[in-house]
Amino acid sequence: MSRASLEKDPREVAGMFDGVARRYDLTNDVLSLWQDRIWRVATRKAAGARPGDRVLDLAAGTGTSAEEYADAGIDVIPCDFSTGMLDVGKRRRPDLSFVAGDATQLPFADEAFDVVTISFGLRNVAEPSRALREMLRVTRPGGRLVVCEFSRPTWAPFRAAYEYYLTTVLPRVASLVSSNTEAYSYLADSIGAWPDQMALGRLIRRAGWRDVAYRNLSGGVVAIHRGVRPD
Repeated sequence: MSRASLEKDPREVAGMFDGVARRYDLTNDVLSLWQDRIWRVATRKAAGARPGDRVLDLAAGTGTSAEEYADAGIDVIPCDFSTGMLDVGKRRRPDLSFVAGDATQLPFADEAFDVVTISFGLRNVAEPSRALREMLRVTRPGGRLVVCEFSRPTWAPFRAAYEYYLTTVLPRVASLVSSNTEAYSYLADSIGAWPDQMALGRLIRRAGWRDVAYRNLSGGVVAIHRGVRPD
């Protein structure tokens, strides 16, 4: 399936996420077999943020990853285009500065952040290349980009089992734990249409990032890509 066949109006995608916001974190835990917690830790380590750094956490959802930065004493701005997600996050963590924003038109000044990170969100952006250039714009020279996204398992037998899980098992499990099964059918389709590790790396480099490298997690189910803004 091509990416073009999955393209949706951004408002439609935002509405879809609004509809799953209340049980979003629980659903992610169940569907990932609790691997999402491991992926968050790995992403945070790749970001290498320390107290004194300013972090932009894009596709922040309900703020689950952002609150981990905040609890470590890091200045973090969680940003998402789903106001439903942000509302859930604000109720849970009113101390965080949640911002509604589109990754292709970020409401931030040039060179405002030391680190920009996006987890499982670049795949849902209508124009990923444009979003990556916007992330470059708001990152200071020498600052870092970290993209955590679903990818392609490297071992063929495992890849076949994973594809079966995505297309058959995941929608059934989602119907038990989520209020919006259509959103998780879209999830499976969008993962299948997304570029693999090498292709995503090329996309990031073309957007202007340098020293781009990636690391596979869970056998390549997920990959973390890291880049640096040139001085």
